[in-house]
Amino acid sequence: MPARRTLLALALLSPLCSVVSAQNFPARPITIVIGSTAGSATDGLARAVAAEVGKETGQSVIVENRAGAFGSIAAQQVARAQPDGYTVFMTTNTTQSANPHLLKKLAYDPLKDFAPVALLAKGPLLLVVNPKLGVNSIAELVALAKRQPGKLNYGSGSSSAQVATELFQQMTGTKFNYVPYKANPPAVIDLIAGQTDLMIVDLATTVPQVKAGKLKALGLSSPGRLSLMPGVPAISESLPGYEFGYWNALYAPAATPAPVVQKLNALMRNAMQTAAVRNVAEQSGMEVALSSPDEMNRFQIAEYERWGRIIKAAGIQPE
Repeated sequence: MPARRTLLALALLSPLCSVVSAQNFPARPITIVIGSTAGSATDGLARAVAAEVGKETGQSVIVENRAGAFGSIAAQQVARAQPDGYTVFMTTNTTQSANPHLLKKLAYDPLKDFAPVALLAKGPLLLVVNPKLGVNSIAELVALAKRQPGKLNYGSGSSSAQVATELFQQMTGTKFNYVPYKANPPAVIDLIAGQTDLMIVDLATTVPQVKAGKLKALGLSSPGRLSLMPGVPAISESLPGYEFGYWNALYAPAATPAPVVQKLNALMRNAMQTAAVRNVAEQSGMEVALSSPDEMNRFQIAEYERWGRIIKAAGIQPE
């Protein structure tokens, strides 16, 4: 009987301890792990958020870069971390929506190994072509591709760029040749040099090249036009229903107490609404898009399933 009473007491105390822990959270430094290198868009956002959270809490917030294996190394590290809220994962659709469908062996489960904290920001992609291709609109590109099936090459150095282009082909009935790259910047360099013909890629990589006249912008993957590029139409204006983009979100390890997750969510909301963080997001072509943990969970599942459908329809085999 005493043993049973002890177990019952512990069970009753556990939720109370979680609440007390959340009230005192954070009581020590937080580490934000990211799966990309210093200087990337995610790195810039993470460091801006870390600075604001540090100001609010009075605790150090460390950004740890664990690049490699398409973010899988970082994902695995956080999935196995202590579920106390002090090690969190700022990541993108690559680790949570693309990797499960593109990689044969994954040392983490994006749906089971993490507690969604918040959606932070979304970014559209830009369809650009080499000016020498001689097309000035989505309609002209589609017409050229249909006249020359399988002859146009597209480069991609990220899952977003690849899957966005595969979706474009599926919706237009066109066929391009895929040229893989380790990252988007070298792919853009080859596009400018005429080694490839088109890309659908992030604005941070392409806008400076468009402004310099080295690339021609045909359309945005966002639902509508952007103030950053008011003269560029949305792809959906000529291809109804086309919408695609990338996103940044924050996750904690699974089993992190709900009160701690809620406290992290509040810290993210406060940080993302500061002028400093908004400016960093906008400079990368992103818009702040905040959510609750439950909303992020639903969004994550929908994105996971959507990316899976597109990848399967494209016939892309996991590597």
